Amino acid sequence: MSYQQPPRRPGSGQGRPPQGRGGPGYGPEPGYGRSGPGGRKPAYHNTRMLPLPGQDDPRDFNGPPPRRPAPPDDYRRPPVGDEGYPPPPRRRRRPRWGRRILIGVLVLLLIVAGGLVWMDFSLNRVTAIEDYPGRPAEASGTNWLIVGSDSREGLSEEEKAKLTTGDAAGKRTDTIMVAHIPDNDTLPTLLSLPRDSNVEVPGHGVNKINAAFALGGAPLLVKTVEGATGLRIEHYAEISFGGFANIVDDIGGVEMDIPEEMHDTVTGVTIPAGHQTLDGTQALGFVRMRHSSSTPRSDLDRVANQRKFIGALAAEIATPGTLLNPFTLFPMIGSITDALTVDDGDHLWNLASLGFAMNGISDGGTVATTVPVTDGRAIHWDPAKSKALFDALRADTPIPQDALYQ
Repeated sequence: MSYQQPPRRPGSGQGRPPQGRGGPGYGPEPGYGRSGPGGRKPAYHNTRMLPLPGQDDPRDFNGPPPRRPAPPDDYRRPPVGDEGYPPPPRRRRRPRWGRRILIGVLVLLLIVAGGLVWMDFSLNRVTAIEDYPGRPAEASGTNWLIVGSDSREGLSEEEKAKLTTGDAAGKRTDTIMVAHIPDNDTLPTLLSLPRDSNVEVPGHGVNKINAAFALGGAPLLVKTVEGATGLRIEHYAEISFGGFANIVDDIGGVEMDIPEEMHDTVTGVTIPAGHQTLDGTQALGFVRMRHSSSTPRSDLDRVANQRKFIGALAAEIATPGTLLNPFTLFPMIGSITDALTVDDGDHLWNLASLGFAMNGISDGGTVATTVPVTDGRAIHWDPAKSKALFDALRADTPIPQDALYQ
């Protein structure tokens, strides 16, 4: 006896063997099996196997129905997973670019921070600021003493000839400035002290202010400036001829607008008129020039040019092309650490705050002035106007207009 199979019901899905007891001939329809990947859950059904024409129906036999035959092996569900279902496919991991970029940035910051710390330890240091009886009391703001040394120490004969420094022995100051950084919204001030000014040099009577540096180095110069101005000096920075030129060269020069040709009859340095980029040698000649028809006031014109150049230099250093370019930034910082001598208590981040304050000279964000003098000469300070100037700096108040001197 054989059996025929009824047609499959539409939408019944794939089948699997029924559960429990069943009569002979009962079981899954041929072709039914477990669902494949992406298929739905197997459908449960109990389709009866009907006899073919001319065959006996097994239900007519007496006695218990025979056991249901086991389904063929290809109908069996493979034993996978704890619940009988295959595990979901593993998702392919995508590269975590965000995490990699973050790690790269952190590593770069650590390298930069380590480099800056190393450069800070590389700064030349000297004990320039000392306590002594009668020293000016602390007041508002922060004061820097900035010194440009004309020392030829460390320069070869070729470098002396290139920079037109001459062969003068000893160590003097071509530049003496006080940079005042206020604690409030008052504008910072860059104040020039002409090197030929007559002041009281402690232990040496009245003398030119730059003689203090030659007689007692940085400590005596700081003490002389504090006594003459009444301003307490908190930071000290000194730069040499060669170091100054190297810094300018490392940043690719400094753009300046020279209104007329400058020719120094003593050093022979000539700077043409017009908008141009000064290299280290030209920049040094510019800030030192005083024997020229373009500088009729001699040292007074020279200190005005020095302030102008410092403003242009600070603005150039603060540009993204310098600060964001490691091939420019690190050589420049290396030159700064080689060229500068600072007080024992000063650090690289102190110099950064000074640089940002001086950046405003070129756009009027920093007051640039000279100590008021009498008779248009750099020898004697005007007592009343200079006192008003120093009082304003101590109190972090705007400087009176009549105390400003160019």
